[in-house]
Amino acid sequence: MKILLAGNPGAGKSVLFSHLTGSHVISDNYPGTAIGFSSGHMQVGQQEAEVIDTPGVYSLESSGKAGEVARQMLRSGDIIINVVNATNLERDLYLTLELLEERIPVIVALNVWDDARHIGISIDLIALERMLGVPVMPTVATTGEGIKDLVESIPHAVMRANPAATREERWARIGEIIGQVQQVTHRHHTFGETLADATVKPLSGTLIALLVAVSVFLFVRYGGDALYRFVADPIFKTLWLPVVSWVSTFTGSSGFLHDILIGRLVNGRIDFVESWGLLTTALYVPFALVLPYIITFYFALGLLEDTGYLPRLAVMIDTVMHRFGMHGYAIIPTILGFGCNVPAMLATRVLESRKERFIAMTLISIAVPCASLQALILGIVGQHGIQYVAIIYATLLLAWVIIGILLNLMVKGFTPELLIEIPPYRLFPWRLTTEKLWLRVRGFIVEAVPIMIIAIPVINILNMVGIFQAIANFTAPVISGLLGLPKDAIAAIFVAFFRMDAAMALLAPLGLSAKQLVVSSIVLVMFFPCIATLAIMFREMGFRSLLKSLGIMILAGLTAGGLVNLLPI
Repeated sequence: MKILLAGNPGAGKSVLFSHLTGSHVISDNYPGTAIGFSSGHMQVGQQEAEVIDTPGVYSLESSGKAGEVARQMLRSGDIIINVVNATNLERDLYLTLELLEERIPVIVALNVWDDARHIGISIDLIALERMLGVPVMPTVATTGEGIKDLVESIPHAVMRANPAATREERWARIGEIIGQVQQVTHRHHTFGETLADATVKPLSGTLIALLVAVSVFLFVRYGGDALYRFVADPIFKTLWLPVVSWVSTFTGSSGFLHDILIGRLVNGRIDFVESWGLLTTALYVPFALVLPYIITFYFALGLLEDTGYLPRLAVMIDTVMHRFGMHGYAIIPTILGFGCNVPAMLATRVLESRKERFIAMTLISIAVPCASLQALILGIVGQHGIQYVAIIYATLLLAWVIIGILLNLMVKGFTPELLIEIPPYRLFPWRLTTEKLWLRVRGFIVEAVPIMIIAIPVINILNMVGIFQAIANFTAPVISGLLGLPKDAIAAIFVAFFRMDAAMALLAPLGLSAKQLVVSSIVLVMFFPCIATLAIMFREMGFRSLLKSLGIMILAGLTAGGLVNLLPI
């Protein structure tokens, strides 16, 4: 299938073309002329189509090489997408009527639809479709609005084959159409329209994205900290501590049963973080240390989703993401990964190609820590100073960029165009936001608590029989030599396979220095996904691709951890 974009100069053809074809573009001159054009490919259903951006002309009767080339190219196409500027409908419709006289199916993309609304131009789309006799789809090429619907309507393009009309008859027909479909009233941009424009423009959009990212981070950091300090921790220490103290006394303050239920006493007292018992650490870590940050993160994510910002972020970052082998919508599973990697892996299904999904899942596993792990990084590493937390995130970002560029070059496949519907900005519905928050928090509790309950006694038993000591001795050249960590850190790396936040919690009682905490945090994030994430990756990418991804993770984790260990921090 050969799809030709035709339209007046300035109608937005080239911008629309870049959305349809992504980064797969070839620029050349038409044979025998110096007239340039661009061609690329896109998916239309299950069929691959060639898309050609023809020279912009006001009429097929235009004199000169551009008009001649446009006429020749248009007559060789299977479908014409006529890009019309909605703010100059009367001028652009002349070419539309000429195209309808050709024996080629036509669909009209009524572009610059946002500016038309902003300046008070109202166009009756149903009436315009009826009078032209072909589908008319409103689009905003700069943001991607309406492009998904445009692509889905391509198979419904209509061939009118109207007989040629004189120039005067065409203008008379245009006057009749304008009189019935267009109304012009004076109006000013609303605040929402101004904000919508600003969030997708490169400079202002980047600044807004950075502001949003910093705001979300600060909200999660300090909001979660407030919930922990003033709600979760007091509940455990005032209501739950007397219960576990009684159990500790009842079981004799030592012995196998006591060590399983309560864990070891620290300086003769129960320590909810370091005791490592079923009734202490197994409950305190998920409910007190992690849950406050989970609540604040998912609340912030829900606000971004329900207000309509996330789709605009995807459009704005589309060009950048193509450099890493993905289109802009890959930012959505990436952001979800900061909550939990499991739904992030499932969200990669919105990416069309195997190449995109492989790169996205690998990068999320390597460089995107889940909310529970971030909570403990902030809580444990942050005690030594926020600069150490910054080193961790800077390392992860650098790894994401470098590995993304390398995977884009090495992984075979294609990166398709971004087709996404952008909703208008709206006030978030409190009821929907809170219901979604509860579902996500409940999912975390159902997933996290059972794993903690299983992991705690398993770790304790393995430690009692000396398994960890044997593994620690075997891996000492890597753990202690390359990474500069104590041998006991192998327990945390082992637990990371089951639960990242539990692994991070294991580092707290080891008395690590700030540098060792930075190195171990980086290794935990990059080295291996938790078992739940691993299961989803196996289902989504298959065994061979999973092995490749795991190899990349292990190499990346050891390389980054070893290099950071060499830094004088």
